[in-house]
Amino acid sequence: MTVYPPQPQQKSFLRDLIEIVVLALVLYVVITFAVQTVHVMGTSMVPTLADNDFLIASKISYHIHDPQRGDIVIFKPTNELAAGSGGKDYIKRIIGVPGDSLRIVHAQVFVNGHLLKEPYLNEQWTWTDTYNGGQEFKLNAGQYFVMGDNRNHSTDSRFLGPQNKDQFLGKAWVRIWPLSSFKIFSNQMTFAN
Repeated sequence: MTVYPPQPQQKSFLRDLIEIVVLALVLYVVITFAVQTVHVMGTSMVPTLADNDFLIASKISYHIHDPQRGDIVIFKPTNELAAGSGGKDYIKRIIGVPGDSLRIVHAQVFVNGHLLKEPYLNEQWTWTDTYNGGQEFKLNAGQYFVMGDNRNHSTDSRFLGPQNKDQFLGKAWVRIWPLSSFKIFSNQMTFAN
């Protein structure tokens, strides 16, 4: 008796078409609901981000976990001052998270009594370098204190007040343009000894 190996079955055209449609739907869902492209307009995050940089931001990160100190976030401001901004989105770095006690005095940021090291700043900031008269303040549940890395040219929580998590649209994940500045962002927050 001769045994013949099984003949490979050819996929049908219909099955190929269904696989392509399913793959296209999965990609559409990921692109629509999981990530967004962000065009940086302005210099408030220099040197970390420059005017006209393009980023990819994760829209699902904060549905999975809470925002962390050091994250670069895209948000719609929660305060009246920003209402005159034409509803534009802002991009800043999270400095304080709910429950943190902050004190900002003479361009030094203290979080829970510890001096924050900020190697991402490229110049000494002198404009609005003291907040709340130098007095310590505490963030309530759901509140985040955000600041631009270019402190001398940033409208941030020093003017807008703490921002609420529900205003966060996404977390900056990677810079894709210009290609020469490609970068995956990571949390850079450390404290002085």
